[in-house]
Amino acid sequence: MELEGTRHLIECHCILPQYRNKNPITYHKFVVFSIIEDDKVKIKMAQCNNCGIIHKITDICKSEIVHGMEEGNSIRSIEDIIVSFPQKLGDFLNQQKLDLSMWEYVEFVLENKKEVEIILSKDQKDDITQLKILHIKDDGSFKIKNETRQDEVVIS
Repeated sequence: MELEGTRHLIECHCILPQYRNKNPITYHKFVVFSIIEDDKVKIKMAQCNNCGIIHKITDICKSEIVHGMEEGNSIRSIEDIIVSFPQKLGDFLNQQKLDLSMWEYVEFVLENKKEVEIILSKDQKDDITQLKILHIKDDGSFKIKNETRQDEVVIS
């Protein structure tokens, strides 16, 4: 049984202040991490990073608001995850100011001994893209790479 993991968007019913008077209504979306097992998303709870309401993640990009559960005390936080990381990796990721979904993704990669490259940040200017990449090997070791790409502009 192969486990997969993915980051995806969930739509909440709250509205960010800059979108309050927009028509049609633009609801807030936030990124969550989900584990996929046997082609099914494992059910989990996630807390909106804007209003704090709890969502039950039921599928990719799908959730239900959990009524009567206003406090997210049992929802995992970055502080809960970082204690299981090697200190250098935890310290580095903490400096990057990543969201909870990215921490959960890195935790999944480490626990399942996967080799991945994760783009941590990207800067673009004209046709040049600069990337900061976290390369995690299947043995849990990691390194930070920088990559500069020359982007092609196709004009048709």
